[in-house]
Amino acid sequence: MKISFHGAAGTVTGSKHLLRLKNGPTILLDCGMFQGMGSDTSVMNEELGFEASQVDYVFLSHAHIDHSGLLPLLVKQGFSGRIFGSSGTLDMTEILLRDSAFIQSADARFLNKKRQPNQQQEEPLYTLEDVEATLACFESIQVDKPTRIDSAVEVTLYDIGHILGATTIFLELKEEGRNIRLAYSGDVGRYGDPILKSPAIFPQADYIIIESTYGDRLHDKVDTTPEHIKEIIEEVCVGKRGKLIIPAFSVGRTQELLYALNELELDYRLPDVTYYVDSPLSTKATQVVKSHPECFNKSVQKLMKYDKDPFDFKGLHYIEDKRASQALNSTEQPCVIISASGMAEAGRVKHHIANSISNPRNGILLVGYCEKNTLGARLKERPDEVTIYGDTFPVKADIYSIESMSAHADYNDLSQYLSTQDPDEVSKVFVVHGEPASQDAFKDRLLKKGFHDVVIPTMHETFSL
Repeated sequence: MKISFHGAAGTVTGSKHLLRLKNGPTILLDCGMFQGMGSDTSVMNEELGFEASQVDYVFLSHAHIDHSGLLPLLVKQGFSGRIFGSSGTLDMTEILLRDSAFIQSADARFLNKKRQPNQQQEEPLYTLEDVEATLACFESIQVDKPTRIDSAVEVTLYDIGHILGATTIFLELKEEGRNIRLAYSGDVGRYGDPILKSPAIFPQADYIIIESTYGDRLHDKVDTTPEHIKEIIEEVCVGKRGKLIIPAFSVGRTQELLYALNELELDYRLPDVTYYVDSPLSTKATQVVKSHPECFNKSVQKLMKYDKDPFDFKGLHYIEDKRASQALNSTEQPCVIISASGMAEAGRVKHHIANSISNPRNGILLVGYCEKNTLGARLKERPDEVTIYGDTFPVKADIYSIESMSAHADYNDLSQYLSTQDPDEVSKVFVVHGEPASQDAFKDRLLKKGFHDVVIPTMHETFSL
């Protein structure tokens, strides 16, 4: 059996891990799109690194585009097998892939308008038709229930937090009389998440593939988040009568913000200003989250006995129309605008930042991980000026950052996640999905905890199991 790594190797994006069983099926763990890689992004997304037609099964850990975003390209290039995941993951992946195809087609049309007829025309990686073909391959698997895929493959999914529907993928593989147990973390959530269940215990594995996004740091306490948000809103919107712009991922982070603001309202501490969710995708994602209460932790399920919608509160408005979004840029009323994308690299939020960043009354609150090449990462450095859409803007607005809202485990969470594993029974741990410094630090931590063989794969590197 061989495993090769075609993404999330030395970086935090583009997760694709390929298992080839001798005289057996070929399995792909996630099929993510590269994001935030600068000028290399497009080239990296065009080549999967393997033949799509040779893949028999895909197991999807969760819906984020850096784990699911190239599934339609896989199908377009010849994959005709089944794509497995939890029902929450597949529901969320559907809306994300539709959105991705729409954006790619719109971007291609925009670029082609500027080109002469004899110039090469821009083509999207995939279209909505490719997404429809991909959805036909989806097959949901019940969490916590072993599922036999064929004579060589049995899979069990275990809740892992992070975002709605995310799971550990635990494979029991048979190859020429050998049994191999492999666990793939996808992205590990945090223990004590305000909305989702904590990562579940999973069985002993022979091989483990684990993320390391925050393998070198600790987060602030989650329970301080609502109070911190309240203080920032009061400072910007109440004290200075300005706008607070919050770039937020449509899946996960937006719902965490809404839940925190709802918590403030229940405690009669929510600042009396207008709140906008300005993202059609965020609106759809929130509806999907509401339709899967089985993913919520006991505290949220208890809350829902007297608050049927923990993601709604006084003063909240959803903006879908493009003109209504543009009108927010001219309003003088103090307000909070939650908009995608989370790294401020694209989408409506980029326009809101461009229109707000040079006004000292305003604020920008960053609430998640930002790839180093993105606008969000540049803003975290609190520069004197930034370039947006080719124009330079002086940074006069206050820049805030809350690290406690990260959906990724820190090194204590990652260590707790692995605490049920006997290191002596683990043949090898593959550390993926992290920047080099984070991966190196987490590798050292694992070695100190008794894991004997810990490796950091490079792009397209192959190992024998």
